[in-house]
Amino acid sequence: MSKTLKDKTNLIPPLTEGELVEGRIIGFGRSALYIDLSPRGTAMVYGREFYDVKNALKELKIGDTISGEIIQAENEEGYPEMSIKRGFRQKIWEDLIQKKEGGETIEVRVAGANKGGLIVKIEDIQAFLPASQLSFEHFPRVEDADKNKILGKLEDLVGQTLKVKVLDLGQKEEKLILSEKLEEMAKTKETLKKYQKGDLVEGEITGLADFGAFIRFGTNNLEGLIHISELDWGLVKHPSDIVKVGQKVKAKIVDIGRDGRVSLSLKMARPVKRKEEMKPREEAKEPLTKKKETATNKAAVSKKITKVRKTEKKDEPND
Repeated sequence: MSKTLKDKTNLIPPLTEGELVEGRIIGFGRSALYIDLSPRGTAMVYGREFYDVKNALKELKIGDTISGEIIQAENEEGYPEMSIKRGFRQKIWEDLIQKKEGGETIEVRVAGANKGGLIVKIEDIQAFLPASQLSFEHFPRVEDADKNKILGKLEDLVGQTLKVKVLDLGQKEEKLILSEKLEEMAKTKETLKKYQKGDLVEGEITGLADFGAFIRFGTNNLEGLIHISELDWGLVKHPSDIVKVGQKVKAKIVDIGRDGRVSLSLKMARPVKRKEEMKPREEAKEPLTKKKETATNKAAVSKKITKVRKTEKKDEPND
């Protein structure tokens, strides 16, 4: 009988480092997780391998099946040690793919910032939220586009919780790009149904950039952009020459994009002044016209004088 048992034991291959296994959770410790790998014994997730997935373990319970990789065939306590990060990461990526396809919202905490945007983490997967994908509220509005000032604005968001959606991802490349705009867009599109091109709105200038001014309008605090070319009928060197942050203005909606972006015009909201404002341009053209007329007259007079001289020369008597 002992020989038969020994033969059966010999048929069970020993666990080896790097081997992928699957087992059932049989216990939780303060810093360890125990997994039944019957008939090959009990393995444990311990130390750093445990703390790296501690948050994800909160969703698991005894009896759940879990997969992982053997990283040590036998530790000091006689247990094989497992890493379950790989299995968890796979599950996280699968969840992220589903969330992207379903357009689901995710809450993330900002962990850091660089000049291009914000760095966040979803479990142990690092993601990037580009500045261009931030909502109007969080977009870093810096008048002179100074990169250090932009970074300062972005660093103010570190520690905050934002609602985002998955914009793009690639598991092989470990690429995960998020967007706060996509989350904002759904609400904005619904509210924008009340507006149409040509509507006159009242709002407040909330920020300035080299390319224009941001304006907040409506009861639901919609935000749009007044491009620098739409601030005034004349040439504008910088938006600050026309408007200031906090100033109340009236503007006309000139476009509502499919992505929920609203373009407005300040000059179109006051077309009555157009003729008066265009007058300096007309006056500027007048001297040029007069110059042309003067030049034409001079040419004509010069031609006439030349003709007279030729006639006089022809009439002179020959010696």
